[in-house]
Amino acid sequence: MATFFTNDHVELYYEVKGTGSPLLMIPGWTCTTQFFKKNSDVLAKDFQVILLDFRGHGESEKVLHSHRISRYAMDVKELLDQLDVKDVTVLGWSMGVAVLWSYLELFGNHRVSKLICVDQAPLQYTGPDWVWGQNGCYDVEMFIRTCCAIEYAPRESAEGLAFGCLYHQPTPEEVKFIADEISKCPPKVRIEIMRDHTNLDWRDLLPLINLPTLVCVARHSAVFDWQGSAYVAEQIPEAQLVFFEDSGHMLFWEEAEKFNQVVANFIKA
Repeated sequence: MATFFTNDHVELYYEVKGTGSPLLMIPGWTCTTQFFKKNSDVLAKDFQVILLDFRGHGESEKVLHSHRISRYAMDVKELLDQLDVKDVTVLGWSMGVAVLWSYLELFGNHRVSKLICVDQAPLQYTGPDWVWGQNGCYDVEMFIRTCCAIEYAPRESAEGLAFGCLYHQPTPEEVKFIADEISKCPPKVRIEIMRDHTNLDWRDLLPLINLPTLVCVARHSAVFDWQGSAYVAEQIPEAQLVFFEDSGHMLFWEEAEKFNQVVANFIKA
């Protein structure tokens, strides 16, 4: 079990697998390194795969402070500095993409050479100029309802995400796995980071990203309509867009073989 301490003295869990060009994989809201278990070992045959649990998530320290996208971005920077890796391909899924956008806004292309965005729209809330928000938490009222579900029924809320994130009917084993991992994240942490995440709009940043970028979009995501996630590829200069036609939000899980091959080809290109 590998850990390091951030500059505000929080112990974060990470894993490093394999050798070669470094690939950092960071998960989404409330999720953990284990969500990539169908991918990390396969990709580690060709690359140095780095995995991170956000503060308050997974095996990282369960602190109840500093749950903001920008602080998570700083945590990513400190991990890359700790490992002294360069020319890293950074891959984020869902909220993990927002963390990487924040990283690029704050630190430029520091240690990073390529970007992979997996199924995340640039704005969670809908409004007069944006209709492709997060389908379950698209305005303040729905955020309040999300908070109530987390606070008063945390396990049921976690189990519900298994059905929301997968296109195909999840097995009982999948529901238990997803809920068990999400339940490692205290309800207060789930609420506080979602509070920050839902209020951020990244549309102005996207055209300024100057890295080779791959955007992976689930055609049947129940979390985001595919148009919102595909918009990211339209706005980042020369971004590559790949659709996953038989997946929900966890496209790396439901189409793992295709996902692993697409990621490997992008890194090697």
